[in-house]
Amino acid sequence: MNPKLKRIYAPMSETAFYILFCLQKPNHGYGINLEVKTMTGDEVTISPGTMYGTLSKMEKDGLIKFVEEEDKRKIYEITDLGKEILDNELARIKRLYENSIGGVVNG
Repeated sequence: MNPKLKRIYAPMSETAFYILFCLQKPNHGYGINLEVKTMTGDEVTISPGTMYGTLSKMEKDGLIKFVEEEDKRKIYEITDLGKEILDNELARIKRLYENSIGGVVNG
């Protein structure tokens, strides 16, 4: 993996994580936002500016790719590079979780 991309996306922002996670199947920005709201019980909402700015950056960085346009909405999906970055983040989160439940809490 490109070291520059690793620095940019590790650790991953919550927005970037949810976008990549949701693009494991093709989707558009509005659809991703609905999925995130459902997944998080309305605790996380991605504003349109943040959504489309992040999608644009991820497309430029090669993490996602444009698939087609449907009803004036751009459909994207994750690339192999995006999957690698998402897998790294999931492993990092898993490690944090395992360390937190396995560690001794003082106090």
